[in-house]
Parts: sequence; structure tokens; C-alpha cells
Amino acid sequence: MRTIRGLETGERTDPRVTTVRLLADALGLAPEDREELLAAAIRRTGHEGRADDSTDHVRPAAGQPVSVFQETLADIGEQLAQTVAARWQREEEHRQVHDPYPLPVGWRSAPEELTDHWANIHCLPAGVSHGPLDLSGRLDEIVGVYRRIPSGRLVVLGRPGSGKTILAVRFVLDYLKSRARTDAVPVIFSIGSWDPTAITFRDWLTRQLTRDHPGLAAPGPAGTSLAAALVESSRVLPVLDGFDEIAGGLRRPALEALNATALPLLLTSRPSEYAAAVAETDVLTSAAAVNLTDLTPGDLADYLPRTTRKARGGDPARTAWDPVLSELRERPRSQAGANLAAVLTTPLMVALARAVYSDTPGHDPVSLLDTRRFGSPGELEEHLLDNFVAAVYRPRPEHRPGSGPRRGVDAERARYWLGYLAHHLTRLDTPNLEWWRLGSGLRRSTRTLVTALMICLVTGLVDCVVGTLFDSLGFQLADGLAVGIVAGLMFGITYWFMVAAKNAAVAPSGVRVKMSGRAGKAARRTVPRLVIGLLGGLVFGFGYGFVRGVHNGVIRHVGLPAALHTGLCDGIIYGLAFALAAGPSFGLLSLLETPLDIRSAINPVGLLRTNFRTVVTQLLVWAPTFGILVGFGAELVTGLSSDLLGPIVWSTTSSFKLGLISGLGGALSYALGLTAWGQWVVFSRIWLPLTGQLPWSVVTFLEDAYQRGVLRQAGAVYQFRHARLQDHLARTYRAPRQSTGPGGVAPPR
Repeated sequence: MRTIRGLETGERTDPRVTTVRLLADALGLAPEDREELLAAAIRRTGHEGRADDSTDHVRPAAGQPVSVFQETLADIGEQLAQTVAARWQREEEHRQVHDPYPLPVGWRSAPEELTDHWANIHCLPAGVSHGPLDLSGRLDEIVGVYRRIPSGRLVVLGRPGSGKTILAVRFVLDYLKSRARTDAVPVIFSIGSWDPTAITFRDWLTRQLTRDHPGLAAPGPAGTSLAAALVESSRVLPVLDGFDEIAGGLRRPALEALNATALPLLLTSRPSEYAAAVAETDVLTSAAAVNLTDLTPGDLADYLPRTTRKARGGDPARTAWDPVLSELRERPRSQAGANLAAVLTTPLMVALARAVYSDTPGHDPVSLLDTRRFGSPGELEEHLLDNFVAAVYRPRPEHRPGSGPRRGVDAERARYWLGYLAHHLTRLDTPNLEWWRLGSGLRRSTRTLVTALMICLVTGLVDCVVGTLFDSLGFQLADGLAVGIVAGLMFGITYWFMVAAKNAAVAPSGVRVKMSGRAGKAARRTVPRLVIGLLGGLVFGFGYGFVRGVHNGVIRHVGLPAALHTGLCDGIIYGLAFALAAGPSFGLLSLLETPLDIRSAINPVGLLRTNFRTVVTQLLVWAPTFGILVGFGAELVTGLSSDLLGPIVWSTTSSFKLGLISGLGGALSYALGLTAWGQWVVFSRIWLPLTGQLPWSVVTFLEDAYQRGVLRQAGAVYQFRHARLQDHLARTYRAPRQSTGPGGVAPPR
């Protein structure tokens, strides 16, 4: 109904072809009317000029119809293509790739020992040979070069900062412009996070797609997830960025796993790491390889002067870069010229030099010629890396769209916090900065203790505040202490076995709670959730009841045997009551869960907000349900247990109190310990800022770092602008920190 209303009012201009087919079926249209309706829909989506438009039309009855499965995957592929194009277009604009124009990244064919046999690359039969292809080109020719490779497998090699990621992004955007409806969708994956010994390549691709596009976790026509269906049907063209970022011992099995598939792909890597993996096993099967070339002095002379202001007075064509460019052009063998020629040959270093000198008022690039400060290319590179953070965090009054003036952040504090994040990624051995894993860098015991402590405090506080409505403050302080300790202990143990012992993190939920609609597909999840809830409620309730009973017995001075007997009876009663409540509550949640919308374009902040809404909705459903069931369950169990356990002192008020406290405390404990948003609150909003490792407003800091160009977004995660920058910040963080000095890192106070 929403789709039809949107089409009638003009709010929707991109109807899915499958939806239009279903509409035609419901209207009972004749074949010619059916064709006219579909043609109108296709024209509105802008596909009328595509070579494969015939696949969008329903064939006459005499023809062979296209399967619903293939049409659905084509629709999903179109939506994925639109999301990917929009995401990387924004990223390119944010990184100022086109300001004033893209640096001229070029390449030539790689050495033959890094390339497979040309007969394999051409997919030729046995006995047929073929000569090498000329694969040299420039940035705007990458798609044309790729399409000349029959196997569809290309390896792009380049030293650090040579522009591999820029080329990957440009490949995706240009490929999408010329992509037909049935073509695969190019998607960039940061392959550095893949462990080929733990998960297969296709399963890893599916998991990454689901992480960045949670809607693709929805069941597909064949029963598997939409992400898995896209991967298995080769409708995703993997663009694997950063093969060199895979852990050293995993590169050989990673290359072997890639050779076990025939998927077309584009792989980027540093030459030495790829060559080492090739030496251990073999080249990437059926893959051609190219080497990125260095920027030339002529490239710099064209680019750098256009990134800075014209000189005031005198010759308007002169800029602050003229002395540097003159040294490179006229005295390339001098020490200063040699240093510059060795450093300013990669897009990364040129971009850093631009940020430090062209974009920062008062900084003169002539200082780069000072050989007393920079006696080697390495020192010059460290200078640019070290001053990049100070340059981008300089005070600036400009406004951003939709916000006030940019909030000032002290450069030294920013350097310290960024250093901690870089050190955190180094410990996890991943380039992906995932907000739900910010606590994973801590020791497993620390994570468990902090989580248990937070749950203890929250549950005890809830018990004290709510309980004072029914009992005295003194009694509730003692009861809150007991409840908090038991809740912290029980959830701490649960957290250890479910999360910490596996050295894992609680992943963001890929579902939302929907109060209406069919729940048939979720029914198969209900029974396992019901069993887990029953067992968990039984264990927690028995532990809570036993401690509470012993505690009350000790307070009343009834003696240890009687106190233990009371604890055992209370444990049985509370265990049964909590089991009868937790099982149906978790089962109800599974019935109401539905996958996120397929069109949900996810970035880190968007995923955090989506997960927050999901958790809040879960709590609004689970807390009252669980509380009511605990209250009724307590009434039922006490009534049935009096014959077996003897007289039980209980009242309706006791049931109401227990239900209210259990609903609030249990819901909050579950949210803090077993949801991604709760773990974000425990570690990123409380523990890490409290210990000085991160600022109190972590989201604001990360988004600000992204806006300043220190971080980049790759789907649902952040990454540092470049691995070299991450390594530099991590190394600086680990070094002895001094309170003063130009290169020192002062811990924030």
C-alpha cells in the first residue's frame, strides 16, 4: 500500500520490478497492458537506455519467463549498487580527491613472476597460448584495463601511500556508471580483517556485507540470507583492499583460499607482502598484476601550486611551493632535493604535505629544504606524519552544514586519543575501528569484571530506589547489595562464557522489533530462545533466591542450618518463577523481530543509532512482559509450593514488588551485558573515558576526526586515513610520553 501510494503521489520514483509484477498480477492485466506498465516503471527508474532492458519486461506467455529468484536478486543488486555508489561518492568528496583534481595515479605491468600464465588469464583451453596484455594506464582508465582481462582477476601492487585505495574507490565508481542490470556490484572489502583459518572466503564476504548492510541479513528466496545469495550467485564483485594488512602468518592460507575460488576480483597489496605470499604458495590464479608508479616532479609542479593561495603582490603565478619545486627540478641530486624526490612520490605524502603547508596558514614549505632538521627521507616522512594531526586540529572558525562552529579540540589531546585508538587496532590486528569492539582491547578478565561491576551497581540501585516504595531504606540497602552482587555475579559468569572466553564482542543486532505483521519466519527461532530463557531464568532465580534467603536468615539470627534451608526454599521458588518468566519473554522477542530494511545505508553513527533504537524497543517490550510474568509466576509457584515446602509468607504486594524490580533490573542488566549498545555504554561512554583513554563524547570525537580527514568511513566502521598514519600514531602512543616537546604526547588531564 505504501508503494502504490508513493507511485500515485510521485514520492516513489524507483519501484522494484518485482513489486510492479505483483501489482500487474493483482490487477489481472492483459499481456499488452502488463508490458506498458512495466515499461513505464522502467523509464521512471532510469533504465530505459540499458542494453539489458529486456530482462525487466515480462515475456509473453509463449516465452520462457525469468525466475522470480533471479529478478529478486537483480532488484537487490540494484539497491546495493545505489548504496555503494552514494557511499563512495561521498567519501571521495570528503577526501578532496577532486580538489583541484585527482593526483595522476598510473601503473604498468608487474613482473612476470607475480602474474599467472597468460593462457590462464585468457581462460584458454589446453594447447592454446597467448601473449601478454598491455595493462598500463592512468586513474580514469582502470575500468577499461580491468575489462580487457578475460578472467576478471587483477592484482594492484603499490608501495605504502601509492594510491591503492584511491584507485579502488575510483574503480568502483566508474564500474557502477557502466554497469548493466545483471552485472555484479563492485563492493570494497578491507581484507586485512579476514582470518582464512577461521572462516571461508564466501562466508566472510557474506558477513562483511551483512555488517555494512544489515538489511541483507533478511532471508532470501532460496532460504539463505540475501547477502549469501548475492555472493553465491556471483552478483558481488569483491574489491579486496589491503592484502598486506592480513597478519603475516595468514597471507599464505589467504592466497590459497582465494585460489580455491574462481570469483572475479580486484586485489590491492604492497609488493613485498604479496611477493612473499606468492613465494610460499603460488600467484593468484588467473590474475594479471600491475605496479603503481611514482609521481614525477612534473606531476608535483602541476598539482601543488594549485592547492595554495596565489602570492600577494608581484607575480600572481608564484606560490609558496616554487622554491621546493625549483629544488626538485634544478638540483635533484642535492641532499634536500634527494629527500624530497624520495618522499613526494606518493599521493599519501603529497596529501600530507598539502595539509601541513598549503591548507595551514603561516606554514612555509621552504622549511622542507632544511637538511639540518631532515637529514633523511625517513625523518621528512615522520615530520609530515607528526604534523598532520596538529595541522588538521588547528583552531578554525568555519561552520559545517547543519551544525554550529566546529568545536575546538586540543591537538595534543587529540593526538593522545587517536594514538590510543591506533594502539587498540594494532592489538586487535585489524584496520577496522568498530565502535562495538572498543572494549575488546582490554584483557578478558578486565572486560568481565567491569561489565559485572556495572550490572551490580545498576541492579542494586534499581532495587534500592524501587524497593523503598515498599520497605524501609535500611532493609532495601541490604537487599539491594545482595541483589546487585548476585546479578553482577550471574551476568558476569554468563558474559564470560558467552563473550569474553571466546575473545569476541557482542555484534550489533541486525533486527528490529515490529509489533505487527506475520511472524511465521521467526517461529523457528522461538523454541531455542524459549529453552535458553527457561534455563537462564532457572539458574539466575535459584542463585538470587538462595543468596536472598540465606541473607534474610542471617539478619533474623535463625542459625546457619535454618538459613541454608530458607535459602534452598527461596532458590526453588525464585528459580521456577524466573524460569516461567524468562522463557516466554525471550520467545516473544523472537516472534517480534524482523530484519532491518534492505535500503538501510549504514555508517558507524547510523549503525549505533539503529542499535540503540532496537535495544530500547526490546527493553520496552521485554521489561514489562518479564516483570508481569515474574509477578504472576511468583504467585503461582508460592501457591503450589506451600504443600511441599511448608508455609510460605507471601503477598500480592510482594509479587508486584518482585515483578517491578525484576523487570527493570533484568532488562537493564541484559542491555548492558549482552547487547552491542550496552557494551558501548559500559566501555566507551564510562570506563575508557574514566581511565583517560578516550574523551567523554566519543561519537563526537570520532565524527570530528572523520570530518577533519584523520579517519575515513568504510561501511559500518571507521579506518585511519592510511596504515602509515595508524602505525605512526600507535608507535608515538607507546613511546615514553612527555608532558612537553614538539613531538611529545601529553596524556589529557
